[in-house]
Formats: sequence, structure tokens, C-alpha cells
Amino acid sequence: MTISALPAAIGWILLAPVALVGLVFAVETGLGLVAGLRGRAAAPIPPGDIALLIPAHDEAAGIGAVVAALRAVLPPETRMLVVADNCSDATADIARRAGAEVIERHDPVRRGKGFALAFGRDHLRASPPRAVIVIDADCTAEPGALERIAALAAGTGRPVQSAYLFAPAGDAPPMVQISNFAILVKNLVRQNGGRAIGAPALLTGSGMAFPWGLFDRAALATDNIVEDLALGIDLTRDGHAPLFDPGARTWTQPSTEGGTLTQRTRWENGFMATARRQAIPLIGEGLARARPALLWTGLHLLTPPLALLMGLNLAVAALLGLLALIGMPPRPFIAAVALFGLNALLVLIAWARHGRTFMRIGTIARLPLYLLWKLPIYLRLVRGGETRWIRTERK
Repeated sequence: MTISALPAAIGWILLAPVALVGLVFAVETGLGLVAGLRGRAAAPIPPGDIALLIPAHDEAAGIGAVVAALRAVLPPETRMLVVADNCSDATADIARRAGAEVIERHDPVRRGKGFALAFGRDHLRASPPRAVIVIDADCTAEPGALERIAALAAGTGRPVQSAYLFAPAGDAPPMVQISNFAILVKNLVRQNGGRAIGAPALLTGSGMAFPWGLFDRAALATDNIVEDLALGIDLTRDGHAPLFDPGARTWTQPSTEGGTLTQRTRWENGFMATARRQAIPLIGEGLARARPALLWTGLHLLTPPLALLMGLNLAVAALLGLLALIGMPPRPFIAAVALFGLNALLVLIAWARHGRTFMRIGTIARLPLYLLWKLPIYLRLVRGGETRWIRTERK
């Protein structure tokens, strides 16, 4: 390399990491927008062969309504098991009165959703179903969605993730609207793009179905705050990559602005902590063993959440622009701007096609403020990340 070529090489090196993850986002989002949302169909299984497992911690305020709503969209033969985990309120009694089967767990040391799921699985072993559906205690589902993913899991022998979304709320604060729209891009559009190229789905914690054989031996008893993400990675490594069904929708209600920030802190800190540990090894395994599923999962983990991705892209573009002003060749700067423009355009198309009810048109002008609103999340990550399971504040 000649000395004259060195500035350009430095520019491309600065751009390369952001370009890699930006292109992963562009592929998933672009394909997710053009691919159909019908998903795969499978032969139905008898409702008596399905068990719904609902971990619940201090959910007295809403568990009765959730059980009733789920009963309304499920055949009466479907087994519904609520695990009242370390509850200090009337969650168990209310769930029983609403018609659910309830077991109670009390262990102040081993706390968290993973332990509750393992406790529920132990109870189901006396009469195991063909498929288990895990759904959070603040979630409902569209009619037919849960039977659909249970049938697909039983028919394929693989886990199945539904599209887990926040219900649109036009009166929510702007930051909550943007956050819920970002979840739609992640949990529907990008997951659908991964499905289009045959990549594994990421398990997102609620509205996910497992064939009993996999669920029976899954590593559930963990205090990992993103236990679903880790479980999906483990299953992908073992050759049971999760499927995504965009035709099945699971819904939860949006939180307050403070509750949303707390929730995103937990999720994104957990995601990025997992990415630090797993992304590079997965990419290496995928290349060494010629397993594209592992390779793409690693690349997906490397890709930061939407706000951080766009912020990093913009920061690198600004740096390259300054360097271009003092003599660096402009091509890296032009490429950085083009990548930012491409992904911004894809996000706007996603809003136009799927997000109008999630985010009002006037809220779009506040998108630049969203990264500033999320700065506490990333500061928390620098200080070591969130390691506790915190119940989300709800409206």
C-alpha cells in the first residue's frame, strides 16, 4: 500500500464495522417488507394436546382479564397452567377463579422467569402435551394464533415464535410510540426478513411454542434476563433452529414512558450482553462448520438495536465527513451517508406499510430525540448492564 492510499484505507476501516451491521439490518428489513406475512401452515393438533404455560409474578391487577381473554380465543379443551411465582398478592386466587389451573412457587433465592418455566414444566411431566406454548401474563393473542404455532411446532419438531407486538396506542407519549414501532420493526419486519432467507428466528419471550420433546430437555432454570434469546441460540446450535410465523400475532399493552424505558433497559442490556458473549463464536462456528444458520444468528446479534445502529452510522458519517474536509478521499463518507439513507428509507417504508397505527405521523419529527431518550440504557450498559428481573410498570 502506498502512502497516498493510506487515508482512504483508514476511512474504509472506520466504516467497515458499521457497514457490516448496517447491511445486515438492510437485508432483513428489506426482505421482510417484500416477503409475504402468511407463514407456514401445519396440520392442526387436538386442543387437548396443547398446554399454555403462563409465568406470573404479582399480576393480580391483570391476570383475571388475561386468562379470560385467552380462554375466549382457545378451544375449551386447551390446558392453561399459570405459575404464580414468588407472588405477594392474589395472583394465584384470581387466576383460579378465572378458570386457569394454578401452581404456586416460593423460592426467594432462585427468582426469575426461567425458574418459573422450569417449575411449570416439572408439573406438566405427569401428563405431557404434544406442544407447549409460553405466553407472558400480560399478553393476549389473536384467534387461532396459538393453535397455529402449536401445530407448526408439533409438526416440524422445532420451536415457533409468533410476532410479539405492542398494541397500538395513539394517545401514548411520543417516545413510547416510537419504541413500540421499533419493536414492530424488530419482531415482525426483521424476523420476517430472516424467515425469507431461511435464517433462524429469535425467541422473543412470549407467544412461542415448543414440541414437548424439546421443551422437556431445554435449559430453562436460569436467571438470565433474556432467557428466551439464550434458549433460541442453544436450540439453533443443537440443530433445532426456531421458526417464525408472521401470521400468528401475540399482543401486549404498552407501558408508561418510565416503564417503557425500564423494559427496554432490561431487554437491550440483556441482548447486547448476549451479543458480546455469543456473536463472534457463532460466526466462527458457522464458517468453520458450514452452517449458515449459526453465521446469520451471529451477524444478527452483532447488529445493535435500531436507535443505536442509526446513531452509530450517523456518528461515523460525521467523522468521515470531517476527515474528508481535511484531505481524506470522500468515498467512505459517501458510502456512510448512502447506508444511513438506505436504512432510514427502509424504516420509513416499514412505517408506511405496517406502523401507521403504532406511531402518528407527527411523531416522526421526534425520531432524532429517541436516541437521546435512550441514552440511560446505553450508560447502564457501560456501567455493567441490567442483571435483575424487574417487573414492568403498566398503564
